[in-house]
Amino acid sequence: MQILDKIKMQIKDIADGRPPKLPISWVEISNSVSRQYQFETDGKLSVKMVDDSRPVPQRMAESFLNKFFPSGYPYSVNEGYLRYTQFRALQHFTSAALSVLSTQSLLFAAGLRPTPAQATAVSWILRDGMQHVGKLICSNLGARMDSEPKRWRILGLYDVPGALFYAVILPDVLYDLGTGLEVMSPLCPHLFLEVAGLGNFAKGMAVVAARATRLPIYSSFAKEGNLSDLFAKGEAISTLFNVLGLGTGIHLASTICSSMQGKLVVAPLLSVIHVYSVVEEMRAAPVNTLNPQRTAMIVADFVKTGKISSPADLRYREDLLFPGRLIEDAGKVKVGRSLHEVVRPSNLQQFKETFPEEKFLLNHGSRWTDMILEHNATGEDALRGWLVAAYASDMERLVHEPSVDILLEAYDKMNYAFSPFLAELQAKGWHTDRFLDGTGNRFAF
Repeated sequence: MQILDKIKMQIKDIADGRPPKLPISWVEISNSVSRQYQFETDGKLSVKMVDDSRPVPQRMAESFLNKFFPSGYPYSVNEGYLRYTQFRALQHFTSAALSVLSTQSLLFAAGLRPTPAQATAVSWILRDGMQHVGKLICSNLGARMDSEPKRWRILGLYDVPGALFYAVILPDVLYDLGTGLEVMSPLCPHLFLEVAGLGNFAKGMAVVAARATRLPIYSSFAKEGNLSDLFAKGEAISTLFNVLGLGTGIHLASTICSSMQGKLVVAPLLSVIHVYSVVEEMRAAPVNTLNPQRTAMIVADFVKTGKISSPADLRYREDLLFPGRLIEDAGKVKVGRSLHEVVRPSNLQQFKETFPEEKFLLNHGSRWTDMILEHNATGEDALRGWLVAAYASDMERLVHEPSVDILLEAYDKMNYAFSPFLAELQAKGWHTDRFLDGTGNRFAF
């Protein structure tokens, strides 16, 4: 009798409530590893390693992969995960080393003479205070972080409604700026409270931005619904290299950085490596949600070449610092402006009647095309509007003047091409159920 038939009989006996006649067990040998498989009396399968004749380095490598990489790696994650993990480890290593140097400097500025080990212990206490204020302020910007997680992880730019200026938030650059203020605090001990408070305020905002953008980044790598496994293994790697970084920081604080001159040389170098690591981290992540920049690049590639780009294709082409640039091949579409800024009240009815069945309005101008979305518009609605604008812009190069007829012709062309375009887009792994514009400026009649 074949072993498969025996297993089937065993399962049937258990299902009928009869005790199994004999325990079914067998040994499998794969890659020099022998494992014994056996069905328990309750029908569960138990596995026990019998022999492992692999070389010690190979066993250590597999043990490391099992502890710090998701199950089934590399087949259970999307492209770019290894590079992302490498630079994430380097980022946490440099950040932890910097934290020791900054804490030691703060204690010096406060009039203490701590040992490196004491500086490491006190660093956990000094994360409070002004850092919490920064966290509270930055927590209000979550929707914008959904739209541009990479940008907010490195450099976030947001406008204050009704103000005449822009405030610039640089999560990781802010973190290093805060650390730099702490490192230099012994140079102005009479301003200890101001310098320490400002430094922790900046670091608090950076911490919120980093944590808030972590989930969309991990989600872009999850290939088999294994987000929890990815998150757990990512945090394990972070913890490991934080510990190594703290050890390195203690060594530096005891030797090269025991003087202020040494800190002023080493701290900027660690900060540069830290920011560079985060930039490379974000470039490696194939984020598969639709935001204005990625939508524009997808549409531009489709209109120009007829091909659909995957998230992995676009990741190194994204502008992480200034994503709001207008792409000519995608119709120079600008999303997120308020309805009253784009459409005059006297023309509103005309705009509604141009595309009465759609959840977007298009104002096709000479410099750019404004697209305003309804409050319940999805990523598919945004794609439809974007394609109309791109086709209209392409036709205008031949006619040299905008008109309603061109928009209607572009709309017909979009309807003809949209179904296969959307099917291939979803097959490439893009999520089209939502459009993350990050601004919240939508309309409802």
